[in-house]
Amino acid sequence: MTYNTQREKLNLPEYGRTIQEMVDICMDLEDRAERQHCAETIIEIMQIMNPSVRQQPDYEHKLWDQLAILSNYKLDIDYPFEVVKEEEIAAKPKPLKYPMQRIRYRHYGHLTEAFMKELKEMPEGEDRERLTSMMANFMKRSLYNWNRDAMDERKVKVDVESYTEGNIAIPEDFHYASVSNGHLPGSNASKKKKRR
Repeated sequence: MTYNTQREKLNLPEYGRTIQEMVDICMDLEDRAERQHCAETIIEIMQIMNPSVRQQPDYEHKLWDQLAILSNYKLDIDYPFEVVKEEEIAAKPKPLKYPMQRIRYRHYGHLTEAFMKELKEMPEGEDRERLTSMMANFMKRSLYNWNRDAMDERKVKVDVESYTEGNIAIPEDFHYASVSNGHLPGSNASKKKKRR
């Protein structure tokens, strides 16, 4: 008995061994017209096997590309589209540029640091107090997610003052939101009772 693990590796396993065998037979045909007709028939079968491919843009082009891949680019026919080249598929993608920036406290992230700079410039008032309390609770949650053992509300207070260069201070009587539900104290969401 021959197992699939002992057989030749499939180029596109999603089409299965039967389609691969059809492509192999097609490549062995000597008459070019017959080979062309066989390739077109294989494309029709591939469409039937994978009907969702028709919802994709340029689905026919993709099917012909896949036929070329199945044949290891050795199928000598007149392709209706210019098929993707083997070098393009084998080519590694270029590495993405990642914006590296110095972040004072990595567990809070760059956006928190940028937001705290803006908050420091805001005039005193109710809006600044509300945003400060929201940021303090967000920083508490970030610290909790980063290291539960290191989570300390006093650290959040010190970090807020550090970010704002002492311009903003968390009041001593400030009540932080619980990290278990993430709601601000006094908000409607925190007052709702859980249904059983």
